[in-house]
Amino acid sequence: LAQFAYISSHDLQEPLRMVASYCDLLKEDYGDKLDNTGREYLDFAVDGAQRMRALITDLLTYSKIGQKDLELSRVSVDEVLGLTLKNLEMAISENGAEVTHGPLPSLTCDPGQLGQLFLNLIGNGIKFKGDAPPRIHVSAERDGDEWTFAFADNGIGIDQAYAEQVFTMFQRLHTRTTYDGNGIGLSVCRKIAERHRGKIGIEPNVGGGSIFYVSLPEGGTS
Repeated sequence: LAQFAYISSHDLQEPLRMVASYCDLLKEDYGDKLDNTGREYLDFAVDGAQRMRALITDLLTYSKIGQKDLELSRVSVDEVLGLTLKNLEMAISENGAEVTHGPLPSLTCDPGQLGQLFLNLIGNGIKFKGDAPPRIHVSAERDGDEWTFAFADNGIGIDQAYAEQVFTMFQRLHTRTTYDGNGIGLSVCRKIAERHRGKIGIEPNVGGGSIFYVSLPEGGTS
């Protein structure tokens, strides 16, 4: 995976950028000379190049998680959540979302990767909303030397038949016209949890939506 990611970043990005650029030039300079079918074909080519670029970017994001050692430090999860909400400020505002939380601990982890996990799970709760404005609650409970974080939302929910599939890289349960993205976010979350010798799972939320559970050792990976 690391070798493929290197090849993707150095050998695939440039020709892909060239394809997208020339498609844009064709559209700009010759678009008025094409009939509707020709313009539609050109749109398909541009869309395909953009989707491939997004897939490569997501693959690089996934591979980089495991390429370097964890940078462990004692972290206030309250502060991680605060930074996450700042990064999601626009999405929260645009969707009328509300994110609440209970008491959150400090623990030893890689703060950057924990932040990515929080960003993905809360972002999903906003993105996969139902008819009502998104409501997400983050809580934590200690069991021995382990903390379990719960991310409860009131969104569209996930059928338990797909409770494992959703954590597989590039697996999607919806079409791109319904929800954008490439199906990488939850696989990134699983990889982060497992790198910390933790685990992640999902259950239905009473009344609708989902609850993601992330269990992490209090003292890091050791």
